[in-house]
Amino acid sequence: MILQTDEQTIDDLRIFGKRDVSGIYDLYNHTHTRGGEACLEEMFRQPLSDKEEINRRSSIIAHFAQLQVAFPFDAALFDMAEKYLKNGDVLSKNTVQATLSEKDIYNGVTAVIGLLQHVHRFVEGPAVAGIAAYARERTEIALLLADPALEPALNESMKGKLSYGAVTAYDLLFRTRERQKIIQLLGHVYILDVYLSVAAVAVEKKFVFPKALDKGTGILKLDGVYHPGLKNPVGNDVSMGSNRNVIFLTGANMAGKSTFLRSLSTALYVAHMGFPVAARLMEFSVLDGIYTTINLPDNLGIGASHFYAEVLRVKKIAAALSSGKSLLVIFDELFRGTNVKDAHEATVAVTRAFAGKKNSKFVISSHIVEAGEQLQQSAGIGFLYLPTRMNGHTPEYTYRLEEGITDDRHGMIIIRNEGILDILQKGRKSQD
Repeated sequence: MILQTDEQTIDDLRIFGKRDVSGIYDLYNHTHTRGGEACLEEMFRQPLSDKEEINRRSSIIAHFAQLQVAFPFDAALFDMAEKYLKNGDVLSKNTVQATLSEKDIYNGVTAVIGLLQHVHRFVEGPAVAGIAAYARERTEIALLLADPALEPALNESMKGKLSYGAVTAYDLLFRTRERQKIIQLLGHVYILDVYLSVAAVAVEKKFVFPKALDKGTGILKLDGVYHPGLKNPVGNDVSMGSNRNVIFLTGANMAGKSTFLRSLSTALYVAHMGFPVAARLMEFSVLDGIYTTINLPDNLGIGASHFYAEVLRVKKIAAALSSGKSLLVIFDELFRGTNVKDAHEATVAVTRAFAGKKNSKFVISSHIVEAGEQLQQSAGIGFLYLPTRMNGHTPEYTYRLEEGITDDRHGMIIIRNEGILDILQKGRKSQD
């Protein structure tokens, strides 16, 4: 089962980097092979939505992190083996000899033999054999290696140079008769590459392994969650349940609302992959989908304003909710694209409707304090804010959540501190 999401959410969370800005994928990518990189990208594009599978993957990575197992294979072997196997079936292609030289074939054969022997030693080692959650993969690998056709390769001494006859026989075996088995084994090693690289990230960054709970129980508990891309992060505690499934978030510009929304939604997204997250503790009910709206662009292709793009976004999420799905929904400054009166009325109406969807969770940030005050009469809505402390005429931010609603507004102070009005006035006077 796959967690539902969309490109808007993937872009909001900066899952993948753009231009010179790295993404969450890059932070976890310590893989050693191209195949491992591809598997990691696929995992990021298809988070899980099954409690057992999430916890199983998490347990595997956590055990590797605890054992601090290093990737046991030489990446150069994979380059040679992949180049060799990529050239296909020697019986069905007459141009193979023109594509691969004798040296390429010899290197490819020895690389595959080396990988087979390395994989066999690794999965039979006591550390790996003791990881219960990895038993399924280990059994699949063992069954592939148990094929009698591969026995000569597993027993090959590799102390001396292989004879021409041996290379020819192995070449026929690897690229024709048992090619699919070799490719399947490589696939297992690529996934293993992901597990070990993510385990190394968990150790290096001191990330925590979340516990996935049954879908529909409505539980979310995060202690010290922060954004994994920050150098000096401030952690925050968040707790939600069926009795409080909506958070209405307020705070001044630059107080950290968008960063908190990304921290929370990134943690839940990555947790559904079975990966460790940037927090001290995390427990969560498994969701059907995650949808965020943090950087919603105007849809110029259909001539839509920002407000209409917001309306279409809310409509899409409403349709998903109406089917009974359990979602995390994030809106950063809901209905910012319209006037204050309409935004106020729409924010109150939509937020109240969200509160009625008890098996889903919602975080709505807003500058419209009056909407928050009106929503305090509604059940199921909690109120958090990010405060601003004034040091003379300079605003300072704690980035720590507090209970309640704030009416902090420091936009004009920042404008004055930057001297914008003085620049404009001086410019006008100099023209007079």
